Amino acid sequence: MKVLLISLCQFIEKKEILKSLKSGDINILVGTHSVLGASVEYKNLGLIVIDEQQKFGKAQREALLEARNDGFKPDIIAQTATPIPRTLHMSLVGLRDISLLEEPPVDRMPIQTYVMEYDIEFVKEAINREMNRNGQVYYVYNRVNNIEQIVTQLRSVLPDATIEFAHGKMNAREIEDIMHRFIKREIDVLVSTTIIETGLDIPNVNTMIIHDADTF
Repeated sequence: MKVLLISLCQFIEKKEILKSLKSGDINILVGTHSVLGASVEYKNLGLIVIDEQQKFGKAQREALLEARNDGFKPDIIAQTATPIPRTLHMSLVGLRDISLLEEPPVDRMPIQTYVMEYDIEFVKEAINREMNRNGQVYYVYNRVNNIEQIVTQLRSVLPDATIEFAHGKMNAREIEDIMHRFIKREIDVLVSTTIIETGLDIPNVNTMIIHDADTF
């Protein structure tokens, strides 16, 4: 079985991936919205799993429904923590099957949430506590225009921490390099916009600080 995880962003790689997908050499494709493109052809698509269904628009969901071969309609599993109202209603009246995950995974620790006014000393304490147990930190700051100022401020009070930033206006290669360094634990604190919400699972990140949480 060949499993391929892609974003379909590099042109040369994309051509090879699309060719293998059409021939059936790829069994499982994990991708972004680009898998909905008109140039994407499947040999025998039988199952579609949509993660974070609420992030897909109506037209995108309909495009998935049309992704069939010789009249064969693939099965679809949609996963979400915030169901789209129409999907939820269809499930409640029995038009769609629904499964609920009502228990956390085994050994899952409860999430502790604190809401307070911004305090750089408290931020410093929280980051140091995480670093002292060899963990890492997400610092969510959703303003690209002055994100570097936040990084400078954090570096001034946390001289022993490696702090970098990432946002959607950076080119893909820069973001990829930053994330690889973060995954390899070369970065202690990643200051980022909400781009980190798109499926990044790094178990070593146990603390998230959200700046101006009221604006989300």
